[in-house]
Amino acid sequence: MRNMLSTLGLSAALTASLIAPAFAQRDPAYQAAREDGLVGEQPDGYIGIVGAATPALQAIVNNINIQRKSQYTKQAAASSTVEQMAFVTGCNLILRTVPGEKYRAPDGRWLTRGNDAPVRDPRCL
Repeated sequence: MRNMLSTLGLSAALTASLIAPAFAQRDPAYQAAREDGLVGEQPDGYIGIVGAATPALQAIVNNINIQRKSQYTKQAAASSTVEQMAFVTGCNLILRTVPGEKYRAPDGRWLTRGNDAPVRDPRCL
């Protein structure tokens, strides 16, 4: 996987172009759910629900993840698979969390970001 990721040749600009739309499309409900620790970033490049799911929260997560998969699909067409693109983006999105936000560690636990770097998959570049 490490060689696969390094051969993707993703520049910082490409990664930023994938991340920017995800953040630009935040609605107030998503932002509130993120700040309240109800949702968090996952290593697979998608957001997940940290605790109990409500229909409204599930709808927010589904909407964001559909948008992300669309972006991954568009970007992957040139050089990789959707899963590879999602993984690389997931690595970067977890790295960009801020203290207090939730993210999923490689072992599946939901963690709250502190002042230290988040725990990421060792395959993240």
